[in-house]
Amino acid sequence: MKLLSIAIPCYNSEAYMRKCIDSLLPGGEDVEILIVDDGSLKDNTAQIADEYAAKYPTIVKAIHKENGGHGSAVNAGIENATGLYFKVVDSDDWVKEEAYRQVLSTLRAQTGIASVLDMLICNFVYDKVGEKRKKVMHYRHILPKDTLFAWEDCHYFMKGHYILMHSVIFRTRLLKDNKIKLPEHTFYVDNLYVFEPLPYVKNMYYLDVNFYRYYIGREDQSVNESVMISRIDQQIKVNKLMVDYLVDRKTEVKKNKRLYQYMRNYLEIITTVSSVLLIRSGTQEALTKKKELWQYIKSKDRSLYRYLRLGIMGGAMNLPGRGGRWVSVEGYKICQKLFKFN
Repeated sequence: MKLLSIAIPCYNSEAYMRKCIDSLLPGGEDVEILIVDDGSLKDNTAQIADEYAAKYPTIVKAIHKENGGHGSAVNAGIENATGLYFKVVDSDDWVKEEAYRQVLSTLRAQTGIASVLDMLICNFVYDKVGEKRKKVMHYRHILPKDTLFAWEDCHYFMKGHYILMHSVIFRTRLLKDNKIKLPEHTFYVDNLYVFEPLPYVKNMYYLDVNFYRYYIGREDQSVNESVMISRIDQQIKVNKLMVDYLVDRKTEVKKNKRLYQYMRNYLEIITTVSSVLLIRSGTQEALTKKKELWQYIKSKDRSLYRYLRLGIMGGAMNLPGRGGRWVSVEGYKICQKLFKFN
C-alpha cells in the first residue's frame, strides 16, 4: 500500500502542470500521483498525463473524466486513492522537496501506532506574482508542534488565520468512510473540502515546514477578485452549504468547544468574503444578494446569525449606506495586505 496519494486536478493545465508533477516525483514509491484530467479539450493536458503515467507506471496514474469542475476532480482523486493518506495539489502549485521528504517521514512514523493520525498540517507559502517577500501561513502560536494532539490542545485561532486545502493532508479512510463528496460544476469548493471532514478529525499533527507553494497571479485564476465577482453565485452557494453543514451538526460539534469555535470563525471569514465581493460588484442586484445571504443565515440559526452579524467582521460588512460600504471595502483591503490573499 502507498503511504500518500496525491491528486492533481487538471483542466487545460498544459502550461504549468509539469512543474507541479515534477515537484512530487521525488516522493518515489511511497506516493501515488493521481493526475485527474477533468475533460480538458483545449490543450495537451490529457497527453501529458498519459506521458507521465507511461514513464512512471508504479507512481503515476492518469485519470480521464468528463468535465465536472474542481470538486469533481477531487472526488475522483478520493475514489481512486489507495494510499493511507490523501493530499490535493492544484496543477499550478508545487511543493518544496526538503519539506516534502519531512512530510513523508512524519507520515511514515505515524503508521501503525495506537492513536490514528487523521490530519497532518503544514505551512504554505503565498507565491504571489510581483511580491518579493512571500507570505508564509504558519500555525506556530496556535498548534502544538511535532506531536499528536486533539482540538482541545489548540490555542485560539485569530481572525483571518485558518487552515486551507494547501495546509492539510487527511487520512484517506476518514474521507471515504464519512462520504466526503464535493459539489460538481462549482468553484470555491476547497473551502468545503477543509470544512466538512473536521467533525471527524480527532488526532492532528503540526509539522512546521513550508511545504506547499500556492501560486497567485494568473488573470484567469479562480481566486482573482474580478473572477470571483463574476462567479459570485457559486461563492454564495458554497457559503450556504457551509452554513447548512454547521447548523445540521451544531449539537454534536458544540460538544468540542475549540472545534466549534474554529468552524464558526471559518464560516465568518467565508461570509465576510462573500459580503465584500458583493459590495465590490457595485450593483443593486449584488446588494440584494448580500441581504438575502444574511437573511438565509438568520433563517437557519438565529444565534449563529447574531454571532456573525455582531462580530467585528460581520459588523463591518453591514454598515449602512455608501459610507458604510466604503469602510467595509477598506477593511477588506487591509486584510488582503496582511494575509496576501486574492
